[in-house]
Amino acid sequence: MFFLINSNKMFFLFILFFSTLISISSNSWFGCWIGLEINLLSFIPLISNSSNLLSTEASLKYFLTQSIASINFLFTILIKLILMKNFEMNYFISIMMNSSMLMKMGSTPFHFWFPNIVEGLSWFNNFILMTWQKITPMILLSYYFNKNFIINIIILNIIIGAIGGLNQTSLRKIMAFSSINNLGWMLMSIMISENLWMFYLMLYSFLISIMCFLFNILNTYFINQLFINNMNFFIKINLLINFLSLGGLPPFIGFFPKWIIINFLINNNMYLMTFIFILMSLIMLFFYIRIIYSSFMFNYLKMKWFKIFIKNSYFSMINFFSFISLSGMIFSTFFFY
Repeated sequence: MFFLINSNKMFFLFILFFSTLISISSNSWFGCWIGLEINLLSFIPLISNSSNLLSTEASLKYFLTQSIASINFLFTILIKLILMKNFEMNYFISIMMNSSMLMKMGSTPFHFWFPNIVEGLSWFNNFILMTWQKITPMILLSYYFNKNFIINIIILNIIIGAIGGLNQTSLRKIMAFSSINNLGWMLMSIMISENLWMFYLMLYSFLISIMCFLFNILNTYFINQLFINNMNFFIKINLLINFLSLGGLPPFIGFFPKWIIINFLINNNMYLMTFIFILMSLIMLFFYIRIIYSSFMFNYLKMKWFKIFIKNSYFSMINFFSFISLSGMIFSTFFFY
């Protein structure tokens, strides 16, 4: 399995899910803050591993950055309570609150911790960090956001997520910058509607889960491992399908939520935003295809003693998920009348 399942891990995993529900169902800012703290304290034991120095370092870095964001959030709440009795929109307060939430999810101006921490985590923990850990800050952000500030942040996210991944050789860092880029799309979707955001998050989580699952089975962490490995041809096809879907190429299901967002932007005459979104998606596709290209095209030595054995159940599951990705636009036509 992804990790050795024991009662401690299951307990912390349960608290991790539960803390998100505490935050998003709380009727006060203070309750939201408590939920965030519980979330942080339950994720630390999941990612720390005493036998692995990298994950220990990652858990410490994660703790420090999240603590700073939490303190910032608490400070803003207290200022709001002391200085403002009614809930009028204050520019300074909204930017402070938004910034602490952006720091929580590893968004652009505060994204420096994100690739570093991702590098020290297992694929399963990366999956949680890139999907579940974004839910609480996103929803809290949607309660009280500063529109102009968030739009600038979205543009920064899209650009840095695309450009930052160009010179990376580590698959985990590539996925981290991909996550930063997708965060831009997610922020745009939550500004449009919460339903669209949920839809985007579900599809993104689905695609990321396949990638993390595949890399975990193959025990792969760097690009060069993909063409050294004597891989099954079907695994390569699955990688191709899911990477292109994650990049948002039209016949695949990953294009569908991006299409809705672009549709909305064009309808609201936000042509510059649309241009940036599409341009940066092309750069994302470039480095996804670079990963695939190297594993497909390079003439590597087939080492007879080096075989990858994958359980048939895993393999059929991955094939099934890839089929869903591939036939995504057929499903999506049912949504538009």
